[in-house]
Amino acid sequence: MRYNLFENQKDLIILAARVLLMILFITAGWGKITGFSGTVGYFAAIGAPMPSVAAGVAILMEFFVGIALLVGFYTRPLALLMSLFVLGTAIIGHHFWNMVEPDKSANTIQFFKNMSIIGGLWLLSVTGPGRFSVDRR
Repeated sequence: MRYNLFENQKDLIILAARVLLMILFITAGWGKITGFSGTVGYFAAIGAPMPSVAAGVAILMEFFVGIALLVGFYTRPLALLMSLFVLGTAIIGHHFWNMVEPDKSANTIQFFKNMSIIGGLWLLSVTGPGRFSVDRR
């Protein structure tokens, strides 16, 4: 048995990976849409620049780009764009290096979860969306 154990299921696995990566973003984006004023207030509280604009960008990226990646539309460039967004949110929202305990521990975990998500997005940008996608139609 070689490394092609899952070769016949590769497209299904890529689809599952897209769904699992994007569930977080789409649900978070929907929450920001339905609670926009609270989102702006939260962004202001954490020191995000231009909180109203930041909330709009977060909605655009999380909800709309999230849906595009879920269905496999412009997958490679949008996965790279999303990885930059996730890096920005990690730096702005989880700057553990400036924190004291207990916030430092929680934000360290959140920061490195973001780094893991970036890794998944980079893999998606390299592998492409697979057969079950708008890009392949």
